[in-house]
Amino acid sequence: MALGDVYARNLHHRTHRAGWLRAAVLGANDGLVSTASLMIGVAAAKTGEHAFLITAGAAGIAAGAMSMAVGEYVSVRSQNDIEESDRLLEIEHLAVDPEGEFEELVEIYIHRGLSRELAMQVADAMHKRDPLEAHLRDELGQHPHTKARPVQAAVASAISFTFGGLIPFVGAFAPTPGKAAWSIVGFTVAGLVATGIISAKTAGSKILIPTLRVIGGGVLGMAITAGIGQILHVSGI
Repeated sequence: MALGDVYARNLHHRTHRAGWLRAAVLGANDGLVSTASLMIGVAAAKTGEHAFLITAGAAGIAAGAMSMAVGEYVSVRSQNDIEESDRLLEIEHLAVDPEGEFEELVEIYIHRGLSRELAMQVADAMHKRDPLEAHLRDELGQHPHTKARPVQAAVASAISFTFGGLIPFVGAFAPTPGKAAWSIVGFTVAGLVATGIISAKTAGSKILIPTLRVIGGGVLGMAITAGIGQILHVSGI
């Protein structure tokens, strides 16, 4: 099979999306839930103060998007640092004890089901081609297409958080006075449904269970925050 055919077949898998998909899904879900929860909590605690509700929503979107971007970049960059540290350590091991590293690769292939003779042939071929690549892939599980990408993750999470946060934010402009909270809930549930479906399709998984999981978590978050806001309103804090 030609190299181009192999590459085309690999595009049908979703692992190459791992470097940014998690951040995008998390950002959209967090944008929906955190913004909606914030605004519903404010609506429950500050009945009738519509301008304050809008201000709180806008501030929540801006702060949340920046927080998501920075948090994703730092966490994913830390993962990159670990991978690079393992890479340098593997280079050192190959230089100091190439025979031991060769045997380690043989044992890995035997553990995966090859006979010792075949495992030695495979390990020998891998070492002749690129021993470092073989050990990073087969010993440490590092693959170029699943490598963490901090900048992509940060941008994806910030953008998706903003789009997610805008959905409940629009709900605050309810045409009926005093109904902003219910409008926010309605818009947010619709957004959660869309997020669940889109993330499931992007990941190539079944739609129902992931979507219900997203909706359930979002509704629970809004309910808890609304309850806290109502308590603060009743107590007069």
